[in-house]
Amino acid sequence: MADVTYVLPLRREQPDEPATAELSAYLHDLARHVEVVVADGSPGPVRERHAAAWGGAARTVAVGPPPPGCNGKVVGVLAALAATTAPRVVVADDDVRWDAATLDRALAALDDADAVVPQNVFDPLPWHARWDTARSLVNRALGHDWAGTVVLRRDALGPAGYDARVLSENLELERTVRARGGTVAHRPDLLVARRPPSTRKFVEQRVRQAYDSFAQPVRLVAELALAPLLAACVVGVVRRRGAAHPTAALRGATTRAVAA
Repeated sequence: MADVTYVLPLRREQPDEPATAELSAYLHDLARHVEVVVADGSPGPVRERHAAAWGGAARTVAVGPPPPGCNGKVVGVLAALAATTAPRVVVADDDVRWDAATLDRALAALDDADAVVPQNVFDPLPWHARWDTARSLVNRALGHDWAGTVVLRRDALGPAGYDARVLSENLELERTVRARGGTVAHRPDLLVARRPPSTRKFVEQRVRQAYDSFAQPVRLVAELALAPLLAACVVGVVRRRGAAHPTAALRGATTRAVAA
């Protein structure tokens, strides 16, 4: 599709050959359908290895370090938009994996909206991805979940794009579209795969999830309400099994909560 650009902001401090090979295979398949632009903020040698891996499947736009106080992902997206002209844009993190059929449906949905936000689903599902899936379900029950990808009309953002001086770039993008009179359609029926992070990365992302929660007060209240419920579960288990096993009781209650 000549009128669609797929924008992938990327930054890796060190080479990751397995991850690069998997991403390269995805980009080669994607390039059969849309133009692909990688906004790469990695150090020069790493960026060169990336560009060699995907070859003609993607065009690489070199991105410098983000200015102080700026979100690196937004800086990359804006650099890619400045280097392209397609009227329809797909912005996606490097762990997102669109399939052609779902992408076609999302692009068609732009007939009735200025931005379309799908629902990410982890594939595969290690234990921490199941944990994060539970969080996503709570988000959907009380509002919506923040996806790692969005499909939008270029003119929905205007010539200035959106502000890079933010923590929650997804929220800022949606606010910008709406402030310009545009509409944002959240489409939980559009399921887009996402590769789960490593366990270490999952732990690091808890800070980010915390400020995502503060951006959605109703959801935050619901999450906080789980604390006394969990405490009540622990008390009940301890009373049945005896006070000698509070740690085991907490572990058992937490495991059941995540499994549910």
